[in-house]
Amino acid sequence: MKVQTVCVLGGSGFVGHALVAQLANSGRKVRVLTRYRERCRELGVQSDVELCQLDSFDKPTLTASFRGCDAVINLVGILNEDGSQRFTALHAQLPATVAAACVEAEVPRLLQMSALNADAASGASDYLRSKGQGEDAAHAAAEHGVAVTSFRPSVIFGVGDSFFGRFATLLKLAPVLPLACPNARFQPVYVEDVAAAFVAALDDPRSFGQRLDLGGPRTYTLKELVEYIAGVMGLKRLVIGLPDGLSRLQATLFEKLPGKPFTMDNYRSLQVDSVVSGSDGFALFGITPYSVEAIVPRAMKGRTARRDYDGFRYLAGR
Repeated sequence: MKVQTVCVLGGSGFVGHALVAQLANSGRKVRVLTRYRERCRELGVQSDVELCQLDSFDKPTLTASFRGCDAVINLVGILNEDGSQRFTALHAQLPATVAAACVEAEVPRLLQMSALNADAASGASDYLRSKGQGEDAAHAAAEHGVAVTSFRPSVIFGVGDSFFGRFATLLKLAPVLPLACPNARFQPVYVEDVAAAFVAALDDPRSFGQRLDLGGPRTYTLKELVEYIAGVMGLKRLVIGLPDGLSRLQATLFEKLPGKPFTMDNYRSLQVDSVVSGSDGFALFGITPYSVEAIVPRAMKGRTARRDYDGFRYLAGR
């Protein structure tokens, strides 16, 4: 059966915006579930996109929302815990609820967003362990006839991303940037390529039951990426890589600041290289991913004063 109607959780986020647009452009009907309709009202201007505001993401509510859908995509995730936003609730418990609701609503297809190095038992950080728990919970639905695919991207970039955007904001503020974990390695992946992989997987039985890694064409250290951003912005900045002890100290101090710009859990995640080591999702679907160099210069030019202001607000925890 060809997937025609897709329900998306997390459609209002960075990846969600790209994915919803690609799904709609592929001729599919898209149902976006959100708790705050006004935050993603711009998605509703696209043809065949329905915004559904829910008071709860519990099983009965999700089951009712999933009925009539051919596939469900769960993109919900956070990088840091804050207030009621907890890793266990959003990364582990919600995917389990989504999977159970798919079974109850007889949805045949489920796609789950995870992360490179996600592992329920031995993940390096709370973030990665919770992502692994969510993966496992999603794939458990296969026992009840749901075809499940999970995606494990490296850091995702594009216009409006939090990774390159955050460092761009820091580089504007500081002529000297002390950088924790400078040798951490990444394989940055373009948001539109990630969205394309999700769309390609919907009707491709080769992806059923797979946990697919997604990485761009090149690997970089964190220091190389930050220096590249400074160069693209035309800024002369001294980026000083901190040794491990000072990196830990920076994390301990920064996680107490408003907005938590860097935490001990982030530090632990960075102890494992975020590079493709398992099944290559792009190779499976015949997608040639874009490089950082092909996209970031244009993305940086697309940064507006409003985005810079939002970046300053984020760093200030406001």
